[in-house]
Amino acid sequence: MSSATKRRPGGDPRYPIGCFQFPQSVSATEREDFLLRLVGAPARLRVAVTGLSEKQLETPYREGGWTVRQVIHHVPDSHMNSYVRFKLALTENEPTIKPYDEAAWASLKDSAETPVETSLLLLESLHERWVTLLRGLTEEQWARTMRHPEIGLLRLDQVLALYAWHGDHHTAHIRNAF
Repeated sequence: MSSATKRRPGGDPRYPIGCFQFPQSVSATEREDFLLRLVGAPARLRVAVTGLSEKQLETPYREGGWTVRQVIHHVPDSHMNSYVRFKLALTENEPTIKPYDEAAWASLKDSAETPVETSLLLLESLHERWVTLLRGLTEEQWARTMRHPEIGLLRLDQVLALYAWHGDHHTAHIRNAF
């Protein structure tokens, strides 16, 4: 288990791989691990949904949770926001980023009706661009920051840890649904 996650007692289905906690510091070795997890996230998500029926895609991953289809569409929505946030942090001085209502996005028509393949391809393409960007960052760039209005000041290496966890988190939701 990564230093960026903490398991919840009782196996809370909302957090199948544990709750995320921002690390105070991120070593070069940890950063490489997070990058490798980000690289592999699209493939792991694809494997998790391979062979699922339309009925299974419309099944909530847990009681009161989103459908598997909504989870699949949420991952690229979230990662696209993060990609843009990284670019803002790399080109602006401590930008304040805009949060978004994830549940409202998940309830929009595209999350209900778009084939999951569309979002799987989008995530693969997005991660190719994002990882190319991240692999070229210097130590100084990894220390650049963004301000989240609800969380506070975050370094890029901390946000990388979050998104390494995020892909694994939602893939586990899908795997645990059936």
